[in-house]
Amino acid sequence: MKFTVDKFRAWENKCVTLLGMSGVGKTYLSVLLRRHDWFHYSGDYRIGTRYLDEHILDLIKRQAMLVPFLRDLLRRDWIFVRNNIKVDDLGPVLSFVGKLGNPERGGLPLGEFNRRQALYRDAEIRAMMDLPKFVRKAQEIYGYSNLVNDVGGSLCELDEPAVIDLLAHHSLILYIQVPVQDETKLIARAQADPKPLYYRPEFLRAAVEDYLDLRRLTFVAEIDPDDFTRWVFPRLFHARVPRYEAIARPHGYTVSSTEVAQVRDERDFLGLIEQAIARKQD
Repeated sequence: MKFTVDKFRAWENKCVTLLGMSGVGKTYLSVLLRRHDWFHYSGDYRIGTRYLDEHILDLIKRQAMLVPFLRDLLRRDWIFVRNNIKVDDLGPVLSFVGKLGNPERGGLPLGEFNRRQALYRDAEIRAMMDLPKFVRKAQEIYGYSNLVNDVGGSLCELDEPAVIDLLAHHSLILYIQVPVQDETKLIARAQADPKPLYYRPEFLRAAVEDYLDLRRLTFVAEIDPDDFTRWVFPRLFHARVPRYEAIARPHGYTVSSTEVAQVRDERDFLGLIEQAIARKQD
């Protein structure tokens, strides 16, 4: 959506999509706004509870079937398995996505990794296409006037124009940019605790080839999953930045992660958006 400051202030039922890398403050803002009576739509929560739920459960059951005691209980329907995904704890989703590399070190073979990546991409697209439905639900069922759409850091990787068009039509897209002086800190934080990530197929192919060459390895099965995830993150970060900007320039508004860190309440948040709108109009 396109706004002037006055139009944004007069917008009765606000819907804001937060765009940016993991760690820039999207969830911080979402949790803060939830305390100020905003509906928090988490894309990754929707992915895990709706579109990857069965796939995650199948993975858990396969592992359980390797344990004779659990195998017998499952086959007799004496126990059942369910996910316990939370908005602030998406562990089952991350475990499903997994990391590429040596299975003996917790990694996934390339074929299985690519299969899960494709499933995640499809799930993220479908979760984002659900936004208009949840805007209605938030108002009509739960009585929320405003909604914040907390999207995954991989949104810019989907190469699905229909998703961006839908988000731009139904929400104000707010891109949280990392200032150059803070890039090193964000990258170091991600490398200290390497988490599963989504990669565009062509990006992943090139990165794997370069990593194998750099580490003088022959097979993907020789890759240390955590080492690859740490090594690839700076490359991924710098590949995503122009993609975020390509979305924000025509469709959204930009603020910095430094500005986001100074937001303490709803009033601060709305004021920050108004500043971003005013800057774009100048």
